[in-house]
Amino acid sequence: MTYVVMACIFGLFMAWGIGANDVANAMGTSVGSGAITIKQAVIIAAIFEFAGAFLAGGQVTKTIRKGIVDAQLLSGTPELLVFGMLAALLAAGIWLFVASRHGWPVSTTHTIVGAIVGFAAVGVGVDAVKWSQVGSIVMSWVVSPAIAGVLSYWIFRSVQKFILNTDDPLGNAKKYVPIYIFLAGFVIALVTMFKGLKHVGLNLSTLQSYGFAVLAGLIIMSIGIVAIRRLKIDPNADRDFHFANVEKVFGILMVVTACGMAFAHGSNDVANAIGPMAAVISVVESGGQIGQKSALPSWILLIGGGGIVAGLLMYGRRVIATVGKHITDLTPSRGFACELSAATTVVVASGTGLPISTTHTLVGAVLGVGLARGIGALNMNVVQTIFLSWIVTLPAGAIMSIIFFFTFKGIFL
Repeated sequence: MTYVVMACIFGLFMAWGIGANDVANAMGTSVGSGAITIKQAVIIAAIFEFAGAFLAGGQVTKTIRKGIVDAQLLSGTPELLVFGMLAALLAAGIWLFVASRHGWPVSTTHTIVGAIVGFAAVGVGVDAVKWSQVGSIVMSWVVSPAIAGVLSYWIFRSVQKFILNTDDPLGNAKKYVPIYIFLAGFVIALVTMFKGLKHVGLNLSTLQSYGFAVLAGLIIMSIGIVAIRRLKIDPNADRDFHFANVEKVFGILMVVTACGMAFAHGSNDVANAIGPMAAVISVVESGGQIGQKSALPSWILLIGGGGIVAGLLMYGRRVIATVGKHITDLTPSRGFACELSAATTVVVASGTGLPISTTHTLVGAVLGVGLARGIGALNMNVVQTIFLSWIVTLPAGAIMSIIFFFTFKGIFL
């Protein structure tokens, strides 16, 4: 029972760290571009992060829980797996707290995977780590920002071609933005249908899922069209900034993509907190049996979702400022390109069960949009600091995890 209580406390602390650091990534572009205020960002994130974690968080959790450590090697000593997962949660939570305090957008996925690999390699043996699985996760850290960067580059180029670089940018914005809104709604709905509703008990066929996703996209698009029609257009505003009214139209789109990004993020990153927690609880409940097939209890997802929201409310502002304002100058049209490409990348990864880094994905997308305007549009000092904090994250998580692992072993054995 002691282990279960510790797992819940450390899991909640880790989820808090995800909210303080990672959710800021999801919301940074919306706030930085001026499309929504910090207060609105917190409300949107609270609702959609929680929904994503609760509805679609189960798939990636399997990878974090079972994929990284070879549980069979620990079947004779299940307590080592328990100590290791507790150590990994505590180490990751502390590192996220430190990074959030400094405003560094680090990867929670990096942190927890590094921590799990650290305790397994040193505490159990190098053979206990499934290196092929770790290799595919590490590959995804490189691939995901690259895909998001390329996607955001081309999405923003399409915005330039169809809207910004035309004779009637405002008229074209009103014409094309609803199509972008449909795309955003469709992608998010599709992933929810495919992955999120399985453990709620709704098993839809592929055709039904596509049908509902199209319907959801059309409904969201209709709401967007109504909102665009109600916009107050100020002709004088365009004197100072040629695209002021166009960006207002994109502001509505940003609200849609912010919701999508928050949902996508919740579905992917809640696993970092509840995967190790679920592993501990599964071992304790099965009386020391490792690798038992156990359904993920809903209350574990609730702890993960609740912790994420609390972290954002209490500490999220610092990292929001870094991502939204300091990398490159964002407007709603640029921020939209970042968020749609990042959300698409993340939801596809959640669907395949790969725990990619939302942080890397979104920063990759922001870099892609910056590059679409030329390398001079990027603040390279901030980019260097972010890359450096990414490199430090893995060893920091691993070293702390090893220390805590041996501490717990000394206390309880």
